[in-house]
Amino acid sequence: MNIIIIDTVEELSIRGADFFVQTLASNPSAVLGLATGSTPIGVYQQLIEQHQAGHLDFSAITTFNLDEYIGLHREHPQSYYSFMQQELFKHINVSPDRIHVPSGVEDDFGAYCQWYEDAIIAAGGIDLQILGIGTDGHIAFNEPGTALGSRTHLTDLDQQTIIDNARFFDSVDDVPRRAITMGVATIMDAREVILLATGENKAAAIQAAIESPMGSECTASALQNHPNVTFLLDPAAASLLTNH
Repeated sequence: MNIIIIDTVEELSIRGADFFVQTLASNPSAVLGLATGSTPIGVYQQLIEQHQAGHLDFSAITTFNLDEYIGLHREHPQSYYSFMQQELFKHINVSPDRIHVPSGVEDDFGAYCQWYEDAIIAAGGIDLQILGIGTDGHIAFNEPGTALGSRTHLTDLDQQTIIDNARFFDSVDDVPRRAITMGVATIMDAREVILLATGENKAAAIQAAIESPMGSECTASALQNHPNVTFLLDPAAASLLTNH
């Protein structure tokens, strides 16, 4: 486990983007695991700028997103598919048929979850996965209590997650109550993982993820067992760590 504390959010985003640059330099057809939410936006902006400057080519990559709200069609403005289009995909030369964002509208989610797992395997597995972390220590939508051996599945969102995500909607009542998410074990299969966290409101979650005993109450704590994980933190997010 690598822990890097970076003074500013801008520098943290640049450092996060560097992981993608290095991955693509060694493997132009890399499989990238992508996240939504406010944390990775700065990283995506750095990647867009490097692409527009002619330094990054995304034409051969394959992407898999972590999660999606149940009941939101991909065209819905608050769907994670729309988020990814707005914040990254429409600004780079990624092939649309290589983009995978979980579907929130399926007749048979059991079969679909297995298909998503199989699609990741068929692509060769994820080379680099970017993560944020919830205030309760969740990664993707693997809420507290989710089995660390879980695979892609449906989940009910905790009230804290609903409240935290209400800022993206008109009101808390508009936030979907269920989601489809990669499981903890799915994430752990990625060859490299970076987790970004900023702000004092993430400090307790980061402390639990890194220094508390590994367990399902903080699903990010599973990363203690990952062979190649880097935490990119600002000083506020790292403020409760005792050894750094």
